[in-house]
Amino acid sequence: MVTGDTADTGSERAGTVAGLLLAAGSGSRLGRPKALVEVGGQRLVDRGVRTLAEGGCVPVLVVLGAADTSVHGALTVLNPDWASGMGSSVRAGIDALPDTVDAVLVALADQPLVTAEAVRRLLHLHAQGARAAVATYGGNPRNPVLLGREHWSTVHAMAVRDVGARPFLRTYSHLVTTVACDDIASPEDIDTAEDLARVRDLIDGP
Repeated sequence: MVTGDTADTGSERAGTVAGLLLAAGSGSRLGRPKALVEVGGQRLVDRGVRTLAEGGCVPVLVVLGAADTSVHGALTVLNPDWASGMGSSVRAGIDALPDTVDAVLVALADQPLVTAEAVRRLLHLHAQGARAAVATYGGNPRNPVLLGREHWSTVHAMAVRDVGARPFLRTYSHLVTTVACDDIASPEDIDTAEDLARVRDLIDGP
């Protein structure tokens, strides 16, 4: 089921790139759903939606599960199978993408140091003809990931248990364009209370 509000759904058109934020997990090691955790005075889910929107994604969808909450500026997709792992959220998000978009950019809510500029770099590659692309850090592919429509069914089939687009990126690496984002973003994620404290220090400063 897709719900929510977005002020820009009327601007959807062929050739645009949707943003897909995965935010369904319970945060078992953190003790609470990550989507609702605040960093820099903003919930992770809201920060992720803003990053995708400011980066140029239209529309923005967010997959929720353990925490069913309203999210301004995004269409929400409820994943009833969220406990089975991230793969189910990838599949739920792909299933909810509108027919009017040409590609999707997938990001994770628990990586708040990914920036709108990193999103823009991937969208620039798409505008230049890339049909699959990934941000790299230290030469390693991480997030976000851009996927052209023709790859969605393959990613959907390969996203099982707690893996998302990684199997696709490895199997079809010859189709994937990479772009270094070390200078503008970080893939550091939040899994534990220690991770959260470290990321908050990086965002808020000493």
